[in-house]
Amino acid sequence: MNIIGYPKIKFVNLIQILTFACFCIVNFALTTEVFALDSNINHNFVSSAVKNVGPAVVKIDTERLVERQQFDPTLLDPLLRDLLGEPGTIPDRERGQGSGVIIDGDGLILTNAHVVDRVDDVSVTLADGTICDGQVLGTDSITDIALVKINESTYSNFAPLGNSEDLEVGDWAIALGTPYGLEKTVTLGIVSSLHRDINSLGFSDKRLDLIQTDAAINPGNSGGPLINSNGEVIGINTLVRSGPGAGLGFAIPINLAKNVSDQLLKNGEVVHPYLGVQLISLSPKIAKEHNKDPNSLVQLPERNGALIQSVIPNSPAEKAGLRRGDLVIAAENISINEPKALLDEVEKAQIGKVFLLNVLRNNKEIQINIKPEPLPGLT
Repeated sequence: MNIIGYPKIKFVNLIQILTFACFCIVNFALTTEVFALDSNINHNFVSSAVKNVGPAVVKIDTERLVERQQFDPTLLDPLLRDLLGEPGTIPDRERGQGSGVIIDGDGLILTNAHVVDRVDDVSVTLADGTICDGQVLGTDSITDIALVKINESTYSNFAPLGNSEDLEVGDWAIALGTPYGLEKTVTLGIVSSLHRDINSLGFSDKRLDLIQTDAAINPGNSGGPLINSNGEVIGINTLVRSGPGAGLGFAIPINLAKNVSDQLLKNGEVVHPYLGVQLISLSPKIAKEHNKDPNSLVQLPERNGALIQSVIPNSPAEKAGLRRGDLVIAAENISINEPKALLDEVEKAQIGKVFLLNVLRNNKEIQINIKPEPLPGLT
C-alpha cells in the first residue's frame, strides 16, 4: 500500500506546486502591469503638460534696418581721409530671434518687448512649421511684454493660461521655447523663488516682480512660456543669470503679462504713473551711521522708509514740493518701509488724480498731495 500510494502522493504534490506557480506568475504579471502603468503616469506628467501647450509655442524671427559704417574710421590713414573725406554709412539688416506663445484663437502671441522692439519685419514659425507674417500690436518696455498678431484670422492651437498667484516655491516649472534657434525645446525645474524684484538684478528701468526658476532658460527662450505640471502657462520667460556650475532663469508672472497684453490690445500702449523722484532705502541702522558723521548736512530720522535722493526738474514731485532728504513713510495711508513698496503703490495710482504721501521732513510729519503723470519717454 505504501509503495503503491507514494507515486500518487508525489503526483498530487506536483499538481499543487504547479498550480501555486501559475498563480504567482499571473499575479506577478498583473502587479508588473500596474507598476508599469504607475511608472508611465509618473514619468509622463511633463510630456502631458508639454502636449497641452507645445502646439501653441512659436519661433519669432525679426529683422530691422540699421546704419553701419563702411569701415573702422580709426584704421583710416589720415592721407586717405583727406582724399576721401569722412567715412560714410551703409544700410544693413540686423536679425534677431526669440520665442512666443499663442494665447487665443485670434492668433494673439505673448512675447518679450526686447524680442520685437524697434523691428521692421516679424516672421512667426508655428509648431507645425508654417511660417506666418507677424504684426506687433504694442510693446511695453517697463514690463518687457509685447503683443504680436499673426495675419491668419483664426488659429485653433492656443495655450491655456494659469494663475500665477497660486504658485508656491517648489512647484514644478517647465520652460518651452526655441533656444539658439532649436525649436520645440523643453527644460524642467522648479519654482525656486517668487516676487524677485527685477531692480535687484540690475534693471533699474523696469517695474515688475519675477518668478525665479532653475529650469534652463537660454538665449532664444525669451518670450516663450513657463508652464506648470497641469500644462498651464504661468509665466513668460524673460532673462537668465548664469554662473559657474548653475544658472537661474526668470519669468514674468502670467497675471501681469495678461493685464499688460489687454491694455496693449485696447490702447496700443501701457501708461505707467510717474512721480519723478530717485529713491534709496533708509533703515534705523543706516540713519544712525549717517547721523554720527559730524560733517553730515542733515539729520535723518532713524526709521524705515523711502528716502528721496533727488527730485527730477519739472516732474510731478517738484510741482508738489517734494525735496531731497524727505522720507516717504506712507502712500495713500499704506505704510512704506522701502522704495519698492512706494513704487508698487505708485503703479496703482491714477494719472492726474491726487495721490497722498506722508513725508517726514525735519523730524516733522507732513502730508503732500501729488498728481502722477505718465512716465515720459515710452512712446
